[in-house]
Amino acid sequence: MIRSELIQKIADENPHLFQRDVERIVSTIFEEITGAMADGDRVELRGFGAFSVKKRDGRTGRNPRTGEAVEVDEKHVPFFKTGKLLRDRLNGA
Repeated sequence: MIRSELIQKIADENPHLFQRDVERIVSTIFEEITGAMADGDRVELRGFGAFSVKKRDGRTGRNPRTGEAVEVDEKHVPFFKTGKLLRDRLNGA
């Protein structure tokens, strides 16, 4: 599901809301999650999962084309861990 499909589904299920308001709500939620993660915070949505940031240390990698050693800088990557309810639902429990 892409962002526009999510907005449309929420708008269809809530006819009392204007589409532009639903767009603003969805955008605000994503911006808050992104902002919290950028600050290094963890965002937990009960029953769905938790978003966090993990640090990957720098390392020596290899260029697959030439085989030469390349230094890869440390970086921070987003990480998502599913919640128990979501995991159970996906596995048919």
